[in-house]
This record gives sequence, structure tokens and C-alpha cells, in this order.
Amino acid sequence: MKKYRRSFVDDQLVIDSFESVEKYLNLLLDRKLDSTEALRQWLKDKSELEAVLEEDMAWRYIRMSIDTANEAFQKAYTFFVTEIQPKLAPIDDALNKKFITCPFHAELATEEAFAIHIRSVKSQLELYREENISIQAFLAEKTQEFGAISGAQSIEHDGKSITMQKAGLFLKEQDESLRKSVFEKMAERRAADITVLDDLFDTLIEKRTELSKNAGFENYRDYKFKEMGRFDYTKESCFEFHDSVEKHIVPLVKKIQKERLSKMNKDQFRPWDTAVNAEGKAPLKPFETGQEMLDGTIAVFEKINPEFSGFLKKMEEIKHFDLESKPGKAPGGYNYPLYETGAPFIFMNAVGSQGDLSTMIHEGGHAIHSFLTHELELTAFKSFPSEIAELASMSMELLTMQYWDEFYHETDDLKRAKKEQLQGTITILPWIAQIDAFQHWIYENYDHTASERTAYWMELNKRFGTGLVDWTGYEGTLASSWQRQMHLFEVPFYYIEYGIAQLGAIGVWKNSKTNFKESIENYRSALSLGYTKSMPEVYARAGIDFKFSGDHICTLANFVELELEKLDT
Repeated sequence: MKKYRRSFVDDQLVIDSFESVEKYLNLLLDRKLDSTEALRQWLKDKSELEAVLEEDMAWRYIRMSIDTANEAFQKAYTFFVTEIQPKLAPIDDALNKKFITCPFHAELATEEAFAIHIRSVKSQLELYREENISIQAFLAEKTQEFGAISGAQSIEHDGKSITMQKAGLFLKEQDESLRKSVFEKMAERRAADITVLDDLFDTLIEKRTELSKNAGFENYRDYKFKEMGRFDYTKESCFEFHDSVEKHIVPLVKKIQKERLSKMNKDQFRPWDTAVNAEGKAPLKPFETGQEMLDGTIAVFEKINPEFSGFLKKMEEIKHFDLESKPGKAPGGYNYPLYETGAPFIFMNAVGSQGDLSTMIHEGGHAIHSFLTHELELTAFKSFPSEIAELASMSMELLTMQYWDEFYHETDDLKRAKKEQLQGTITILPWIAQIDAFQHWIYENYDHTASERTAYWMELNKRFGTGLVDWTGYEGTLASSWQRQMHLFEVPFYYIEYGIAQLGAIGVWKNSKTNFKESIENYRSALSLGYTKSMPEVYARAGIDFKFSGDHICTLANFVELELEKLDT
């Protein structure tokens, strides 16, 4: 894998003003397209420029999220989203029009990959409104406030200031008084930001709604579905997913929780009880340092497919990892694709937990996807919908389980890790459905008040909860728990993809229990397609169905339930 050699954009380009990229845009606008081959080359050159621009912005975002307190990094990112992107928007629209009005685009449309791209371009043309450019710039800048607010949150423990990620580890400790104390400190710290996050969210809702109405949509949800290219399912599909999860997954989660309560000799959990080991065992500690976690993951990937481990080794060689939690770092984790370089960047907040290991493997799955699609002809083919992207990452979490002895040398610990993974695979689905249902309501009822939003969130807690957690005395913490979900602030409607992909991942893993080698080959083949096929076709290449039905979800839930029972024997 080598970084592309540029043939259109100067190698020494420094993006320090809009004028630095404007000449390339004008060259594309002015070029004569008099044949199918001329159009194809034009698309390649346009794609090269897109890759350069997107990678430049990527590095600005990466540096900012690693050090949210660094004003220079913040300014560099803000400059791009306020000075470069807004000026790109009208020219992008003109380029899209040039492409679609070129008579030779119909010949390219006979190739499925280009047909899918053309479909997306037509959607962009339908959505474009000049008056939305300034709103989009405002939103791009405003959404970053969430990361700064969250990144600044910390608590005092034993005389030291610790991040919320590190504080969360104490919720796995057996000492209940310690868990309760840390939980209350975390809840108090988060409570200090409830109003500021409510106000931020109100602003985002208002501007997103304005954006959608400018483009002729009733609400931002309908606008966003179009913008995200959700051609293969509808809002009704999402509602079907919500209902199916409520009917078939919530009862299984309740069964899992009741088994844990029985082992703890309790009738209900308190909020600080949900993460602790029910059998009185200390938290799993698969690694001590970020380097140890990375080395182990590379070894696990080697057993899956040597090509996969080679990808991570390449990233390590060029220092495309920032793995350990530290003050001032934005929360969460991500794999940021770098379309020109081909080797992505993985960011996370590891503190030594089993959850960190799952995150590393998850982001490693995304990284494999980036490498496998690097040679595709256009950047657009490598910019795949999240339903496809998350299939890569979530499948890897389950496929690697049989090799976790790289981290766990005791049979009991290995079984515990697998059980936690499978239980997490199931228990996350109601939360995904709840967050998605919340977003639908938020933007359908965009003129709601903060108190009405809280009331609806509490309704959803009843719908997708099990009723087995006693929140007495901490009702405010539950009522504001949605504020911890970064996606609501930064990437609206990007969350149900995790649920769709989780179902797909269970299907991939289910197939692997019959023929592991074939499943890995299918997985690799599906990822290599990028976005040159529809979502259902990519899923089919992976050997699974693209479905939301109750029957389908019930079958997968029953399979996971049986696998969990095997781990108890």
C-alpha cells in the first residue's frame, strides 16, 4: 500500500487560504468534457482533489481531538470549516451540475459503482441551497463545543484529578461504597453541564431545522435521510427496528440482568451496580498500556488473516495511533479514514479495560476497511455508508473472540471476556433503538421545550428499559443521560447504523461457527466493495441478510442466547 502519487494537485500544496485550492476547482469547472474517457479522467482528478482536502481537514480534526485545550489546533480546524468549506459548497454544486449535465455520464451509469455515485450526486444537487452554506459552517463549528465540554469533565479521586473514562473503571470495582462515591462524583460533575448542553442542543436543533426547511423539507430528519443517502431503507424501517428490538431483545436483556441480580443477591440494581462483575470478581484487565493492547491486537489479527495484521503494523510504523486516555483529550474513539494516504488514524481513550480491547478491535475493523478500499477508483467509492462501515468493525469484535487467549491466559477470564462481549452485543441494541427513536421525535417535534424533551426521554427509558434499575434519588442523572451520547450533538442520525450493523455482525459470526475460513473470505470480499454496490448487495457478499424484521431479529437473539448458555457450562 502506497500513498497515491498526485497527478492533478501539486505535491507541495499548503491549504492556508481558499485561493490555494481555487485554481484546481476552476480547472475542473473550465475543462471540456467531450468523451466518456474525458469525463472519467475529470472524475479522477476531482476525486484526487477531494482526497487532498478531506485529508487536510482530517488532520486538523485529529490534532484538535487529541488536545482540545490547544488553541492553535482549535483555530486550524475552525479555519477550515468556516473559511474553506463554505466557499467550497457553491463550487461543489457547480461541479455536480457539470457532471450530471454532461451527456456522457449516462454511459458511466451503466457501471453499478458509477450508478450509485450518480444517485448520490443527484441527491446533493436536490439538497443544495446557497442560503444554507453559512448555516452549515455554523453547525460545523458549533458541534465541536460538545467535545470541548465533555473533554473538560473530570473528577477528584484520592487527591488526583482523573478523566471520566478512568473514573468509569471504578464502577467495575467490588467495593460498593467506592462505586457509589465515584458514581455520585461523576453525576455531580455532569450535572454542572446539563444546562449548557441543553442550550447547545437547542441551538443545534434550531439551525438544523432552518437548514432543512430552506431545502424544502418538513423536518431535519427527512433532510438528513436524503443527505446521508439512505436509499436502501426508510424511516418506517427504523420504526420496525425499534419495535423488533422492544419485542425480541429487551426480554433477553431482562433475562441477562435477572441472572446477574440473582448472583448479587439483589432484587434491583442501583445505578452504580450495572457494570460490576456479579460474581464478585475484579474487573478484567487485558492489558496495562496502549502499546500492549496494540501488540496483542496485531497478534490476534494475524491469526484471523495475516493481511489484516499487516495493515495495523503499517499504521504503527507511521505513528497513526493515539490510544491512551489523558487530560484534555476528547471522549470516545474513532478510525479516521485518510483517503490519500490510505492508512487511517485510530484515536481512543484506553485505560486498560475489556471495553477498551473491544474498541481497539472495533476500530481495527474500520482500519482494515480503509486499507481494502484504498485502490478503488474514486474517493466516493471509499466513502461508504455507516451501515457498511460498522459491519466491518462490529463483525471483527465477534470474529476475534476465539483468539482472545492472546490477552487472557486463564480460562475463566477468557470466558468472562467473551460473555461480556456477547452481553454487550445484545444490551446495546435497546440503547441504539432508544437513541434513534429519540432523534426521530426531536426533529419531528422541533419546537419542543427542554422539559418536553426530558419527559419523552423518560418515556423511552420505560419502553426500552427493563425496570430493574432503581434510580431513586438520581432521577436527574437518568433524565439527562442522553447528553452523554456524542452522536446526538456531532453526527445526528448516525446511530441506528450501529444497530443494523450489529445484526449483520451477529450473522457473520453465526456463519463463522460453521465455516470460519469461508466467513473471513466473505467478510474481506464484502469490505473490498466499498460503496460500489448497494447495502443489501454488500451484506449479501458477506453472506448475510439486510433485514429489520422481528423474525430475523428473533433468530439472531436466540442464537446469541444459546452461545451465552454455552459459556456457562
